[in-house]
Amino acid sequence: MIRHIVFFTAKPENVEAVRAGLSVLTTIPHARCLEIGTNVKTDQLGTDIDIVVYGEFDDEAALSAYKNHPTYQASINRVRPLRETRIAADYDVSKAVRHSLVEI
Repeated sequence: MIRHIVFFTAKPENVEAVRAGLSVLTTIPHARCLEIGTNVKTDQLGTDIDIVVYGEFDDEAALSAYKNHPTYQASINRVRPLRETRIAADYDVSKAVRHSLVEI
């Protein structure tokens, strides 16, 4: 499984418009899970990020299909002029360092 996480910043007056522009991504059918969240900014050191996109995809092909969907491009066209920063990361969950709460 691939996790896709994207962080956005925007001027205060544009945050809701960016969130609305990103929300259309949830209509794309290739994700197991896709969430658009507004940072509640409770971390004492990291309050720069305004909006987070979190997605889970079966594999790289599903992520690629998501990114090639016409709605993805429509979202980019709507959001890019309004956002300031975009930071993205994708990683393979099977290769992630993990801590399990279950002892073996």
